[in-house]
Amino acid sequence: MSDQRLQRGQQWLDQLLKLVGVPTVVSIEPPTADVEISSGYWLTIDHTQLTPEQVDILIGPEGSTLDAIQYLANSILNINQDREQQTAYSIELNGYRLQRQAELRSLADHAAQQARETGKEYEIKSLSAAERRQIHTFLEGCEDLETFSRGQEPDRRLVVTLR
Repeated sequence: MSDQRLQRGQQWLDQLLKLVGVPTVVSIEPPTADVEISSGYWLTIDHTQLTPEQVDILIGPEGSTLDAIQYLANSILNINQDREQQTAYSIELNGYRLQRQAELRSLADHAAQQARETGKEYEIKSLSAAERRQIHTFLEGCEDLETFSRGQEPDRRLVVTLR
C-alpha cells in the first residue's frame, strides 16, 4: 500500500476534525495491542487533548458516530479509485475499536459454540453492517460453520449455523 493513500486518509480526517472544531491530531500508527488487523490503514484520533464529552460525542451511542466517520472516510477516499487502488480505513479513538473488536471476537466465538452444541442456527442482533462483516470474517475459517445475514435494516441479523 502506498504512503500517499495513508497520508491522504490522515489529511482528510485532520480536515474533517478541524471543520467540526475538534482540537486534535490524527496519527497513522497501527494499534500496539495484540489485535487482528485487517488489510488497510488505522487512523487514530488523539484523545489526550479532548474532554470526555468530546470523546463521547465523537464515538457516539454504540459507536455510531465513529462508524459514520469511518464510513465517510472509506466512501470519500475510495471514490473514483480503481479497485486495486482502494483500501480500507479504520478510525480509532480512545481504544474504542480495539475494545469493540475484542467484544465481537467473543460474540463470534460464543455464536460458533452455540451453533455447534445445539446444531441450531444462532442469531446475533443489533450489529452494524461493518460489525456483521467482521464476524463473517472471524468465522470464515471455520469449515463446519457458515454465516449469513437475514432480514432488512434496521432488523438485520447475522446467522451462524452448521454447514
